[in-house]
Amino acid sequence: MARAPLQKVLLGVLSVGVIGGVAWGFFRSIPTAMEFYKHVDEVTPNLPAWQQKSMQLHGFALPGTIQKRLDREHQRMEYKFTEVNCGKQIDVLYDGPGSVPDTFKDGAEVVVKGTVEGNGFHATEIMAKCPSKYQTTAGANPMCSQGKAN
Repeated sequence: MARAPLQKVLLGVLSVGVIGGVAWGFFRSIPTAMEFYKHVDEVTPNLPAWQQKSMQLHGFALPGTIQKRLDREHQRMEYKFTEVNCGKQIDVLYDGPGSVPDTFKDGAEVVVKGTVEGNGFHATEIMAKCPSKYQTTAGANPMCSQGKAN
């Protein structure tokens, strides 16, 4: 009969340990699971506040700025370009393992995933929107996309 209280104590300790471990894992994963979706003009006015925060950054590839080169050390292509939205811009470096989409061209609407590092953006993924077959309305800024936060 003396074993029953000991078994209950051990079961309680084990339960607390398992629940604590699951809770610790859940709360530890929250910062990496959180990803902001912002436009270039929302981030560039205050770059220090966005340092090292995982995000998707929306804008347009500024015509004439796309450069690519082979990173011989890692045997992959490296892309540098300027992403612009509503008059604000940021330099982007993509040196990821994959290739860029065929739709990634001058003036393309792009969303890059990654982090702000210093005065630029280090992208781990590039997504480019297919160009619209519809013309923008007269007087509209073709390189300005406004989200709900703008």
